[in-house]
Amino acid sequence: MDDLSSFCCLNPVCSDLGKRGHGNLTVTARYGPDKTRRMLRCRTCTARFSERKGTPLFDARLPPDKATAVLAHVAEGVGTRKTARLTGVHTDTVTRYTRLAGDHAEAVHDEVVAFSPHDR
Repeated sequence: MDDLSSFCCLNPVCSDLGKRGHGNLTVTARYGPDKTRRMLRCRTCTARFSERKGTPLFDARLPPDKATAVLAHVAEGVGTRKTARLTGVHTDTVTRYTRLAGDHAEAVHDEVVAFSPHDR
């Protein structure tokens, strides 16, 4: 049994949009290397999406541990070329993942700030 309590529907027109652990999601398929990634389906609106949608790893080709290592090195302030050498990826890959993570962080920040209470 898959634990889907941390996921929510991402369809903007769904009445269950953003409701985590609502019980409306099912696993319809598995894909990727060794079938480790899940394709989710919302019972309310019938939208299908990857469990990685909305994350920096969406559409990533690197294994999750290698992508995480790249981002961990960058977060520690290691330069692009050194990160590429240490993780065994191309410098363009380091740059691409850094941009993806940065864009994701900016979107999350903007969403959290939009819902935070105003100072009085």
